[in-house]
Amino acid sequence: MEKLRDIKQTTIFNAPIERVWDKVSTSEGMAAGFMPNDFKAVVGHEFTIQSPFGPSPCKVLEVDKPNKISFAWDIDGWVVSFILKDLGDNTEFTVIHGGWKEAETVITKPNEKSGVIRERMNNGWESIVAERLKKVVEA
Repeated sequence: MEKLRDIKQTTIFNAPIERVWDKVSTSEGMAAGFMPNDFKAVVGHEFTIQSPFGPSPCKVLEVDKPNKISFAWDIDGWVVSFILKDLGDNTEFTVIHGGWKEAETVITKPNEKSGVIRERMNNGWESIVAERLKKVVEA
């Protein structure tokens, strides 16, 4: 069976890269634009995201200031990356949510098939990035 494609969404923020980095590399910034957490931008740091499915254990995998943060999210093999590209007064921001299994594979916590959860999360990332995070970084 074929694995589901990564979720990948890119938007341009009307804010310099340092400002965007500050909002996606701190617990407070991530809580305002994403979900409550105890994140620290330190490779190997284990933290928890308070997701709609309950607490999700996470671990920071990569920190490349101010260009990229990656972390393992929950127990089903997901990896989330925030990639920032300096465009002067603006910043190109891309989120990639990878590590999806086959569409029929059941995700443990929500107890639903990967294909259903991926679609729901794709829409969720869209509103998080295009609306919530945009408001936070452009405020």
